[in-house]
Amino acid sequence: MSDGSFEREPVALDERITADGSTRWPVEAGRYRLVVARACPWANRAVIVRRLLGLEPAISMGIAGPLHDERSWRFHLDPGDRDPVLGIEYLGEAYRAADPDFAAGITVPAMVDIASGKVATNGFQQLTLDFSTQWTAHHRAGAPDLYPDKFRDEIDEVIDSFYEDVNNGVYKCGFASTQEAYERAYHALFARLDALSERLSTQRYLVGDTITEADVRLWVTLVRFDAAYHGHFKANRHKLVELPVLWAYTRDLFQTPGFGDTIDFAQIKQHYYGVHDTINPSGVVPLGPDLSGFLTPHGRERLGGRPFGDGTPPGPAPEGERVPSIS
Repeated sequence: MSDGSFEREPVALDERITADGSTRWPVEAGRYRLVVARACPWANRAVIVRRLLGLEPAISMGIAGPLHDERSWRFHLDPGDRDPVLGIEYLGEAYRAADPDFAAGITVPAMVDIASGKVATNGFQQLTLDFSTQWTAHHRAGAPDLYPDKFRDEIDEVIDSFYEDVNNGVYKCGFASTQEAYERAYHALFARLDALSERLSTQRYLVGDTITEADVRLWVTLVRFDAAYHGHFKANRHKLVELPVLWAYTRDLFQTPGFGDTIDFAQIKQHYYGVHDTINPSGVVPLGPDLSGFLTPHGRERLGGRPFGDGTPPGPAPEGERVPSIS
């Protein structure tokens, strides 16, 4: 923007995949491939929800590498630098299959129709909600209810309260091009983190006594905070490890199946420090921070709560989707 503020571009292919036939993209097991990147928090949300709900057999997953250029996210971790199912080198190929004149942002997550090679949707805000509400026929036995009817209004309200200030707020700090825009984003970010600390000081999860969509959306930003946002994006009033409530909350979820086992810190750092050359022109990737603290006791069991409600934890991640463990 002209005042130096960062403004996120809207997604361009935001159709929905639905169970009732109300859109041209029906829910159908095996039809779509979820393309993600380990580095991206928006994609991480989809990875977590897919895993918690047990949608792996119904929705395959392609993983773009942490590095990309003006041609878009690239499958540079796969043999031959191509996704083994879609057969493409760059995710942009699937966007142009959907629209030959596509000129907007090429983003993850994206659901790609395998047969046609076309992106069906990159609507990251709705995608995980639809995993919970539209793909129910394909949920695993014991899948938790991440978007329960009785709490939906509160979940939506809580999500709305931190999306701009926290999820998008770290980017507003990092990509601000004036001092004034940066300071506005910085103060809004930490004011909201303080408010979230207060809320979570007396309850284990953001809404109700179980993990919900709200926790997934907040956590993907918190878990990247010290590795990327504190230094790279100048969100540096405090490190996450210096905010006792949020640090304990983040450790609690990190140690919960379906959360920490989706995180690859090496790829997170490779992406942020290796791609944003206006912020880090040298491309040097930091060695820290020390990650061992994520495995230390968090003490949040004292607040009660049932992580999966009446459901059960997910099993181990499929072999091809496992991430390096923290030693």
